[in-house]
Amino acid sequence: MRPLIIALCLLTFLLLPLLSYAQKPAASDGILGIWFNAEKDAKIEIYKSSGKFYGVIRWLKTPNDEQGKPKTDTKNPDPKLRVRPKMNLVILTDLAYKGGKDYEKGRIYDPKSGKTYSCQASLADNNTLKLRGYIGVSLIGRTSEWTRTK
Repeated sequence: MRPLIIALCLLTFLLLPLLSYAQKPAASDGILGIWFNAEKDAKIEIYKSSGKFYGVIRWLKTPNDEQGKPKTDTKNPDPKLRVRPKMNLVILTDLAYKGGKDYEKGRIYDPKSGKTYSCQASLADNNTLKLRGYIGVSLIGRTSEWTRTK
């Protein structure tokens, strides 16, 4: 009986570090969560799928139009997509973790203009995400600051 108890204790001490390691989130996952856009009129949930990051609109300050119907993607350049609701619209796609607090090679769609831009992002701190949308070269673009919701 005593050798069994000793073996179980040794096994516990060997496996304990593995359990604590498994509970730590990956460095890349700091971006996950729900964020207010710069204007604070939308909340975007950033989630991970197949190693890339995506953002979907989960809340709108004004979700309905003047007729009381859900707002749609009226500015979309594709007429067929202008009837899709803005709520649950995926606006951030294929953002890849670069390292540290940086992300790159994504695409971001602006439903207010109907335009899609290349995108990179950086976590300024745990509650501030700086997204840069650009065409061609990242020097020519605009940075938007999102804040994490509570």
